[in-house]
Amino acid sequence: MEAALGLMRRIPPKHSVTALSALVSLLPDHSSDLLSQVDQPLQVLCDTESGKEFILCEYNRDADSYRSPWSNKYHPPLGDALLPSDELRKLEVEANEVFAIYRDQYYEGGISSVYLWEDNNEGFVACFLIKKDGARTAHGRRGYLQEGLWEAIHVIEVVGPEDETTRYCLTSTVMLSLTTDKESSGTFNLSGSIRRQMRMDLPLADGHLCNMGKMIEEMEGKLRNSLDQVYFGKTKEMVCTLRPPSEVVMRLPNS
Repeated sequence: MEAALGLMRRIPPKHSVTALSALVSLLPDHSSDLLSQVDQPLQVLCDTESGKEFILCEYNRDADSYRSPWSNKYHPPLGDALLPSDELRKLEVEANEVFAIYRDQYYEGGISSVYLWEDNNEGFVACFLIKKDGARTAHGRRGYLQEGLWEAIHVIEVVGPEDETTRYCLTSTVMLSLTTDKESSGTFNLSGSIRRQMRMDLPLADGHLCNMGKMIEEMEGKLRNSLDQVYFGKTKEMVCTLRPPSEVVMRLPNS
């Protein structure tokens, strides 16, 4: 199991579905653990009732149906399906509206979905999802990329209040895939994933939605900085080392 998870961490996100399927066939006894611990590329479905798209994941799935955060109905229809309580559903609707504004401001478009459900520890769990396809043929507004995907998964466990404070445990995963195909640079592909955790005790005065939003905003800032330093920074360093710019003259020291 440890070797399988280590392998999946090194597989490019766009090949993760094929790799995960192969591992499940090789390790059938660990299939449930693999499916729950390995993040897969996010798929999208259109809610026929509201006309809006929503993101599919393990957190809104029941059997082979997926619940829409807009209409609170499963697609395809499913009898005896799991639904959030009225209180959580009200918070879920508000969270989807606020997160859509956050998505437009930070990502200039894309698709977002928020799902909430009860937890056994007298609290609840929230899942915030963002999928931005920056390719020329998708909702990329700048048109620089042949293919480009940013997929973010934020899962927050909210523990019951203690002395007017609540404990939040955030687990965030970002999957990035970029491909350019230009005559000047040729074909270039950069892909990978990164996962981080954060725990905070915050007062309830500002409300759950405000507290979770602050944590997600802070975490995404850290993840973007890590990706910029690790992926782009190291790639730029290696390219400039192997193929230095023509105007730079490499000289050996006299001694």
